[in-house]
Amino acid sequence: MGVVASLHSDQADGLRRLFGQEALRVVTFASGGKGVGKTTVVANVAAAIARQGKEVLVLDENTAGNVAAAFGVQAKHDLFHVVNRDRRLAEVLVHVAPGVRVLPAARAVKKLGKLHRSQQEALIEAIAGMEHPADVILVDTTMDHPLGFSPLGLAAQDTIVVASATGAAITDAYALIKKVSLGYDRRHFRILVNKVKAADDAEAIFRNLAELARTRGVALLDSVGYVPQDDMVRHALRLSQPAVSVYPESVAAGALRGIAGEILGWPAIESEAGGLEQFVQQLLHLSQRIDPVTIHAG
Repeated sequence: MGVVASLHSDQADGLRRLFGQEALRVVTFASGGKGVGKTTVVANVAAAIARQGKEVLVLDENTAGNVAAAFGVQAKHDLFHVVNRDRRLAEVLVHVAPGVRVLPAARAVKKLGKLHRSQQEALIEAIAGMEHPADVILVDTTMDHPLGFSPLGLAAQDTIVVASATGAAITDAYALIKKVSLGYDRRHFRILVNKVKAADDAEAIFRNLAELARTRGVALLDSVGYVPQDDMVRHALRLSQPAVSVYPESVAAGALRGIAGEILGWPAIESEAGGLEQFVQQLLHLSQRIDPVTIHAG
């Protein structure tokens, strides 16, 4: 019998209550290298989705330069404190903007595969006890996970690989896709090209990546769009606020709102399939069964 099945029925009911009647979307953001602006994209997409009346929960695997900091807020605790029953979930969750909560999980994610039964139960109990439902979960992954790729990313429905318009970033993006595809049998990814000068450049980058992945039998890639290079994003970073909030008329903000709208149109986990309960079960299952696989892009 699985971990969730062994818990009391009221915990499962709590998960279903958290999930509610709406379908749940779980989207992972990953990158093959640093400096591509992944966390900035996540913060802006979260804010844009929340402005459409949705409750957004960001699971953040990063320590420095994390999503909470992008909103000018300091995260003091980690999900691992909840797993160890040192803190309540309400003390760890960071409310960074209306409709946006961040759950710092850098320590917890690295230890997911080693949690004993009582810690797993503490995790499920805490999530079941959340006061407000989440319509969308965004995962901001770290690059240095001990398994090579986050179990949160593997448990999510969709993975967006963020790349910037540089040769190194494009190479790193393909290397990540190849590793996850061949190592973990993930065959579908979405590509977001960030900080690009023109739409034609973004289209060429995606087309080249998609063709390479297809011809080598690595994965099927879809485009989620691009974010143009925009000084307003940099100015917003200095203010520790998302560009969609402080510079809503900027071209980058418009692109980020478009990406948020597209995400809301993707298929989601239906309530009959278990919603967040199913996601948590998959997460715990995967985290204990993944073996690190190192594959170098050729």
